[in-house]
Amino acid sequence: MLLSLPFLLAGNLTPAISHADSDAVRGTLNFKPIAASAYNELTDDAAILNEATWIIPEGFKQTIISDEFNLDIYSSNDWPDMNTMNETGKKAGRFLYRTHEVRPGNDQRNDGGLGGSLSVVDLKTGDAKELYHRDDLEALDGLVWTPWQTLLFAEETTATVYPDPEIPSAPRGLLYELTPNKKDPSQAEKVDVRPLLGSLSHEGIEFDDEGNIYVIDEDRSGSVYKFVPDTYGDLSQGKLFALKVANGAQTGAAEWLELTLDPVTFDAHQAADDVGATAFCRPEDLERIGNVLYAALTCEPRVNGVDGPGAVLSVALGGAPVVNYFVEVGKNIGAEDPANGVTGFFRPDNLAKGPDGKLWIVEDNVPSDIWVADADQNGDGAADNVNLFASMKDNGAEGTGIYFGKNSNTLFVNVQHSATGNDKTMIITSLKTHQEDHDNADHKNDKDDSNHKNDNKDKNHSRDHK
Repeated sequence: MLLSLPFLLAGNLTPAISHADSDAVRGTLNFKPIAASAYNELTDDAAILNEATWIIPEGFKQTIISDEFNLDIYSSNDWPDMNTMNETGKKAGRFLYRTHEVRPGNDQRNDGGLGGSLSVVDLKTGDAKELYHRDDLEALDGLVWTPWQTLLFAEETTATVYPDPEIPSAPRGLLYELTPNKKDPSQAEKVDVRPLLGSLSHEGIEFDDEGNIYVIDEDRSGSVYKFVPDTYGDLSQGKLFALKVANGAQTGAAEWLELTLDPVTFDAHQAADDVGATAFCRPEDLERIGNVLYAALTCEPRVNGVDGPGAVLSVALGGAPVVNYFVEVGKNIGAEDPANGVTGFFRPDNLAKGPDGKLWIVEDNVPSDIWVADADQNGDGAADNVNLFASMKDNGAEGTGIYFGKNSNTLFVNVQHSATGNDKTMIITSLKTHQEDHDNADHKNDKDDSNHKNDNKDKNHSRDHK
């Protein structure tokens, strides 16, 4: 079911989980939380999954916009990971870009080659194609559109297999900047490596209003980093810092420590260790909402060396940073117990800013759940509520790359390493929202028609219900 989509251009006690008997979540994208994770509906039946991969709230629909039937790059699953759009500039919002997280040993291309890839989907026509490929790229993950109209993408690897020709001694992944063609953003003009953002197991990439770039090291002892360019929009010169929480803690008052990078290896993991930066258990994605930076941590909080179920960290920016657990099992969300079919929070992976400023979270888990965290209104550093929006039925896949684009009522999400062998990119949209948009367009056009009946000029008018 593959469609072209022109409309897209338009406390300490264990808390209760919000299910379908809870009050509806209010906001720009209203929904009634679903009842539970998809424990009882897991399947590898392609017919079922192509029709409805996710359990979603009433009043929403899900649609495949690209899969391996319209673009198939690799002989195995294509592993689409992060999503972003051309958010500004010419034809803004028309193109959806994706990284593909295939790794060495699993990156055999259908054209006989190897190496990582970025792809692009034209949301007006539904056409998908490869945007950029190189044999030395591996495990491409992080992806963002910058305010200066380029794409940042990066490798998530703790041990480089394919050395970069310009930085051959980098021990881990590198971050790259792709400049799209100004006339046609579906074409790559050039790609530059940006080693000053560190050789790391990169995933999340985020920026602030001053043009500083935040990245992470997806490692069991990984840090959170901040790159301050000498000149806004120029990532070839600048300084890299790592976050350190006071008193050896994981939360509390913190500071950014300047790093000294080896000019040959650019090993930011070692540089962070050298200054005693705080190590977190597998930082993953980053998202900034206002003056707060959020980081998904797969296995925090660790206790006596034992992995935790995962948490979402918040870092208050501006002045001296303050670090909190924004979403934490036992604080504002319950624990998962799959053996007994108990829905809960486990292995948060990717993050997205929702249309009304709420934080959306998808798990690296089976079943993969999507959660929505309300803002911290009472000032305790934690989300006031966390609600279950969706759960994946694909028995083997995870949801990745959640993203709200130009149409803020449309959630993009990838299905990665599907049990069917057919990875895909999907959208989840509100039927009510689109009906309201359609009705509003009809009302506006009716008024326009009425006004033009009194106009003696002969004009032709068209209506575009997006």
